[in-house]
Amino acid sequence: MQIIIIALGKMKHGPERDLVDRYLKRSRPLGRQLGIKGFDIIELGESRAKSANTRKAEEAQKILNSLPDGAKLIALDEGGISQSSQQFATAIINNIESGNKCLAFIIGGPDGLDKTIRQKAKTVLGFSSLTWPHQIVRALLAEQLYRATTILGGHPYHRS
Repeated sequence: MQIIIIALGKMKHGPERDLVDRYLKRSRPLGRQLGIKGFDIIELGESRAKSANTRKAEEAQKILNSLPDGAKLIALDEGGISQSSQQFATAIINNIESGNKCLAFIIGGPDGLDKTIRQKAKTVLGFSSLTWPHQIVRALLAEQLYRATTILGGHPYHRS
């Protein structure tokens, strides 16, 4: 299975990008042992439309156009469900065991995600009811992906 992060907005070089890269790099060896072929990021430009609804609709179309065939969507949204790290890891292994080819985590732009993305998502996941910039959400997601691979691989990183 492939894991991709589709994010609106470009991440500049700096500590946040370094953190994301570090966690994804750490995830790769453990992920391969679990059947995860890769952890990739697709960055999409934000819409410049005048209204928030139009921006969200245009961004949703960009997201949908960038998805590999058969990808299962997990939308990240402040109103999404909260999971423990163990539940997150279990959801990933369930997707691997179900034969899913791709799991796509979607991070919206400043206006959030269009309802079409939420409707197509297998899960709408929330890291907090707080609003976070996309750079921080990427870092949080990358860390949780690494944590999930350590949980599933029996590595001592996660302590419960």
